[in-house]
Amino acid sequence: MADEGTPRDLAVSVADSSPSAGTAGSGSARSRGRVGAFLRLVAIEHSVFALPFAYLSALTAMQVHGGHVRWGELLLITVAMVGARTFAMAANRILDRRIDARNPRTANRELVTGAVSLRTAWTGAAVALVVFLAAAALLNPLCLVLAPLAVVPLVVYPYGKRFTNWPHAILAIAQAVGPVGAWLAVTGTLAGSWPAWLLGAAVGLWIGGFDLIYACQDADVDRRIGVHSVPARYGLRFALHASTVAHVVTFALFLWFGVLVGFGWLWWIGLALTALAFGYQHLVVSPTDLSKVNRAFFTANGFVGIALFVFAVLDLVIRLGLRG
Repeated sequence: MADEGTPRDLAVSVADSSPSAGTAGSGSARSRGRVGAFLRLVAIEHSVFALPFAYLSALTAMQVHGGHVRWGELLLITVAMVGARTFAMAANRILDRRIDARNPRTANRELVTGAVSLRTAWTGAAVALVVFLAAAALLNPLCLVLAPLAVVPLVVYPYGKRFTNWPHAILAIAQAVGPVGAWLAVTGTLAGSWPAWLLGAAVGLWIGGFDLIYACQDADVDRRIGVHSVPARYGLRFALHASTVAHVVTFALFLWFGVLVGFGWLWWIGLALTALAFGYQHLVVSPTDLSKVNRAFFTANGFVGIALFVFAVLDLVIRLGLRG
């Protein structure tokens, strides 16, 4: 899709052929530098957005099946989630590196500039995938059997923007896997997992709805270089309206989940705060002003995950009797 011979493509070619991110200093210093650059490439700190809902699903399942926290399983769920997300981000950056090179907003990403070599990115992705599969195997046989299916949307998503105007839906499916997987990690069976599927759908629509907002930043560039997205195809106003609808449905699914598993007043406080965060997110972004998109991402979305998790855990411990 990228024009051959552009300066940014040359940078990508250099990064592709470079054996390492740099040659100065000792081997250990170079290794640490490559690891640090890779972690920046995959934005490892953004794992915080997905983990709270995996923990919420797992702890709810633990309350339903015995009422005790199983710390070993929570640790393995954490490892699996971080491994899967790291693999997904690395694959995304690798597959999109030439598209990123043509977009001014993403042209400083590490694979474009050469701060991370293609070899390092592939190695990191492979290690993350092995870590995910190993954690799934240690959890239970069902998780191991289903783990390859969970990987599919993680790989398909980067390609989505090449063949559909709705790649955000593929991202939603990928994000929905987390809560479902966490529930199955605890129970080892699909029987009685309906609450996890409900929570997974809510999380998927939440992230997919925000991705509609985030993609608005690139609508003009995407049209120019042939990248597909809702904002590029249907316009910013339509994309923002679609995001609003997705988040209204998300909130309804959170309500349904709370009723289904028997949460009390603490959960509803968390939901009230979530409603405020959703409202803020949609108030600060408009078709004529996208300057606060990043603020909506880091502030509103981070708050939603943490607030719901904290109030849900308090409800599980105080009212429903979840014990450590």
